Amino acid sequence: MAYYTSLLDLLFMVLKTSQQRNAPSGINRGVGSQSWALLRKLSTTEGFISLTSVLVILFVWYLTTALEWVDPLFLPTPLAVWSAFVEILRDGYKGSSLFFHIYQSMYRLGVALVLAIATAIPLGMLCGFFSPIRAALDPIIEFYRPLPPLAYYTLLVIWLGIENPSKIALLFLAAFAPLFLAVISGVQRISLDRINGARSLGAEGWQLFFYVILPSCLPEIFTGLRTAIGVAYSTLVAAEMVAAVSGIGWMVLDASKFLRSDVIFVGIIIMGIIAILIDAGIRWVQRTQLPWIGRDS
Repeated sequence: MAYYTSLLDLLFMVLKTSQQRNAPSGINRGVGSQSWALLRKLSTTEGFISLTSVLVILFVWYLTTALEWVDPLFLPTPLAVWSAFVEILRDGYKGSSLFFHIYQSMYRLGVALVLAIATAIPLGMLCGFFSPIRAALDPIIEFYRPLPPLAYYTLLVIWLGIENPSKIALLFLAAFAPLFLAVISGVQRISLDRINGARSLGAEGWQLFFYVILPSCLPEIFTGLRTAIGVAYSTLVAAEMVAAVSGIGWMVLDASKFLRSDVIFVGIIIMGIIAILIDAGIRWVQRTQLPWIGRDS
């Protein structure tokens, strides 16, 4: 929260300076200063509310387990979850360290996402620009997109085996569709005047795609990427259900067989934290490296 507070301080300082520079009178400067102070106070209050909500959830969890309103077999205490985390961090789980389980899950997810990005973005741009290609691929995407991952995972295991290729293929299919559709939407949103203007300046072929179409649909690409990561991440547990002996998803499933709810909570919390970090990283890249996103063009 300290990072966001300092960022807000910098933002409001810049905006306040700009407003004072353009203000016609001292009265307007005073009103503007009060407005920025109020906005900053509200923004800081929102961060405080978010932190408070998390603390309230932790308190309710502690109170529920302390008063034994729920059987500890189903809802372990925060101390039990922390003890399980320390134990797994020290001794590992089923012969493998915690970092090895995290690495295995992130490896499967990372390879699938790289493949999805490398295929969904160029295909989406082509389908958004050329309707015949979109007409050829659209029935295939729309057919498999609503299917539950477990419905075709057995086929992937039969075709690709029980090792990582079938798991990566499942995550790839889960991530491909939302990213592909987001890219198509981004390309179709581009004004024809922009494309014609680039053509009048000599842009053709790959130059048109790389310098005009791709930057113009980056907002939709990043939105689709965040959605694709969420869908693929939620499919990770399903991908590690068959013939897996490593991974955070497998650890949660294996712990459920022995009613180790404390280990299940550890795995779920770790997966949630990793997902937050991944999404924060994407938003940081979008905010720092793509400054034109969100501006009128």
